[in-house]
Amino acid sequence: MDSYYHPHDLGKFSDMGKGNKELWDKFMGYYEAVFAEGALTEREKALIALAVAHTVQCPYCIDAYTRASLEMGSNVEEMTEAIHVACAIRGGASLVHGVQMRNVAEKLSM
Repeated sequence: MDSYYHPHDLGKFSDMGKGNKELWDKFMGYYEAVFAEGALTEREKALIALAVAHTVQCPYCIDAYTRASLEMGSNVEEMTEAIHVACAIRGGASLVHGVQMRNVAEKLSM
């Protein structure tokens, strides 16, 4: 199946460091620190990343954090629940912006 996104491109992620190694190294240092065990476990962070990946709709991140979540001991039920949490927040955020619509509509209807 031909697609805009190619799974093998995820392996080329580090190529982004070729344009500016200094910034790449800073990003990777931060990225590694964020995903290190802390107040949250690496497993919990992978589940959060999986949910966020669905929210920002990044197929590379979805692939990467599906794999990471499974490797860290999560199961499909937990992963699916995390995605539903992201869906609920994203949907709620859209709905709450309806207040803005209502404010404008009320102002214009006066």
